[in-house]
Amino acid sequence: MRVLGVDPGLTRCGVGVVEGVAGRPLTMLGVGVVRTPADADLGHRLVAVEQGLEQWLDEHRPEVVAVERVFSQHNVRTVMGTAQASAVAILCASRRGIPVVLHTPSEVKAAVTGSGRADKAQVGAMVTRLLRLDAPPKPADAADALALAICHIWRAPAQNRLQRAAALHASRTPRAPQAPRASKGRTI
Repeated sequence: MRVLGVDPGLTRCGVGVVEGVAGRPLTMLGVGVVRTPADADLGHRLVAVEQGLEQWLDEHRPEVVAVERVFSQHNVRTVMGTAQASAVAILCASRRGIPVVLHTPSEVKAAVTGSGRADKAQVGAMVTRLLRLDAPPKPADAADALALAICHIWRAPAQNRLQRAAALHASRTPRAPQAPRASKGRTI
């Protein structure tokens, strides 16, 4: 499975491509950031993020795009930029018919480090170890993007089994009888 991880942001949007399957050594195929100038117009910044992500999609042809789920922060301006960049990533992948999955920061940290409360240095260190890199990817947004891809590769088999089981259960569960509709005629 080839996964493009996206750590959304307007100034630095982390991107990383990892290939592999759960239970086997993983391979990093690429890592970087899509940057936009903080003083540029919002529309131009979003177009720059789109163009950067389109280049990554063209070059690496991922089967899945894993995006960090935006969570509420105290700084509304920061969360808005993150949400906008996240939407661009979802749009770029969806336009191409590539499935998109969202993972929370704590899911990613727990998958990669074993603790949902790990700090950025711990995530970077584990990404370095898991992908057998010489040094942690810089900036941290790039390491976070790789962590998203790793998280998805490791979680996908269990998520797929749960989805299949839920679909099977839903198809076998008898539907409850519907209550009769009230007639529009007069009642005595």
